[in-house]
Amino acid sequence: MTGRAGKQQAGAPMRRPGLSPWSRYGWIIQSVWLVFLIFPIIGLVDRHLAGWQVALGVVVILAFGLSFSLALRHLDRLEKAGLPRHGAGARWLLALVLCALITVPLIGFAATSFLPFIVAFAMFGLPLAIAIAIAVVAFAASALATLSVDVGQDGWVVAFIVLSVGVMAAGIRVLASRGARYEAMSRELDLVAERERVARDVHDVLGHSLTVVTVKAELAERLVEADPERARAELAAIQQLSRQALAEIRATVGGLRAARLDDELEAARSALGGAGIRAELPAGSEDVDPRHRTVLAWVLREAVTNVVRHSEASSCRVELASNVLRVVDDGRGLGNQPVGNGLRGVRERVEGAGGTLRVATPAGGRGTELEVTL
Repeated sequence: MTGRAGKQQAGAPMRRPGLSPWSRYGWIIQSVWLVFLIFPIIGLVDRHLAGWQVALGVVVILAFGLSFSLALRHLDRLEKAGLPRHGAGARWLLALVLCALITVPLIGFAATSFLPFIVAFAMFGLPLAIAIAIAVVAFAASALATLSVDVGQDGWVVAFIVLSVGVMAAGIRVLASRGARYEAMSRELDLVAERERVARDVHDVLGHSLTVVTVKAELAERLVEADPERARAELAAIQQLSRQALAEIRATVGGLRAARLDDELEAARSALGGAGIRAELPAGSEDVDPRHRTVLAWVLREAVTNVVRHSEASSCRVELASNVLRVVDDGRGLGNQPVGNGLRGVRERVEGAGGTLRVATPAGGRGTELEVTL
């Protein structure tokens, strides 16, 4: 191997793809709100305290801001790693509360400026019920402080901010939780749909291939003594079909299998002929809308497989139009037999493409008519 990819040493760490800038640096954007810590600093300066008190207050306020940023980053890493974060959130919240309490003797009412940060952090770092309780306590504390200290309208502004932050953060928390559950359900539904696709495709591929192989093996057995050359030709065809079926299974599991209508017409001609069923098939698929050819190819494959395997028919006619496929045989018909996996898979394909499937008895009263309209 050459190039940069070839120079990768065995065991070297691989760079994780798919991380958006917000996933990497979102905590920095969240920390921008720390600019509002300017208000407790202003409150510290306005109190005309001693130099050591001012220095202590600045250190504690900066420690609060640093703890807030580090806490956000820590919780973000825990969330990405799929680890529990409520315990770490409680410890970081305790550190933030202690920093805020230390400033109370220094700046008094201005210490309520820390409450919006504490409420916001609690909403994203603790269980929702506990976070809501902390928000209620913080709002009550700001309201009581406003009533106890003559600070005018500024106190009620702080209380309103605390209440607003609590309500908005709780709403974001609830919406984010529901969004995560919706994404998890969507991934689960996608997984189920993919499993059904693989099961349906494997059924169609194996059902058709094994049916044709069985028919040709029975024919070769009858011809071993009567016509050895033709028997050898049928055995060679069986080998080719087996290799083709194996390749189709691999492509199906890998999601790369796409049926081609012209190929399926030729396969139908071979399968019907090998089973001794007179086939009336169109020469090609030129009249079919290219948008519908893949779906109609899968339907044709399953319909012909059912005719060969179950119908005991002597003739089978296939008609194609721009958006219509009709397969009619003169066999024994469906009768009271339950619908099998093959027909269910056909219906799912057709309805998934926005079409309709009709299975009925032909006008002659014998056999089966399958019609698909897209």
